[in-house]
Amino acid sequence: MVSVSREALTETRTRLRAVIANSEIAVLDGAWSFVETPMDEPPRLDRHVLAVVRDGECWSALRPDDGSGGHRERFGLLSFHFPTDLDNSGFVGWLATELKKRLGTGLFVVCGSNSDHGGIYDYWGCPVDLLDDVVGVVRELAGPRAIPS
Repeated sequence: MVSVSREALTETRTRLRAVIANSEIAVLDGAWSFVETPMDEPPRLDRHVLAVVRDGECWSALRPDDGSGGHRERFGLLSFHFPTDLDNSGFVGWLATELKKRLGTGLFVVCGSNSDHGGIYDYWGCPVDLLDDVVGVVRELAGPRAIPS
């Protein structure tokens, strides 16, 4: 369930620091990229496809980068599974702003839901060359136990 929180900026920061500290965070192995296919050729779904989205012209599947698309952007990924009992509203904007301020990078977020594992979860993509820096910021915000080494 999406929550609406009306609070001061300092209260939001405190609440979201508790959310990130109590989230299950993982760093995915390898580089990932988007593979495009025409609208009349949807991507084949398999266990390697993380997400599929389309616009009015093509499909785009996020999958492990196989090195075959020299022009494709390559991303590193983190995942966040949020605790069910904490209000995570505003998390994407808060963490994206922190990463932009500290590292200068933009990123993308793909969300899903697994009711058996806390509900909403996020996958965050950043330029693969900045993944270690992004992980460092997340560790700083979440605390030392947040991401297994």
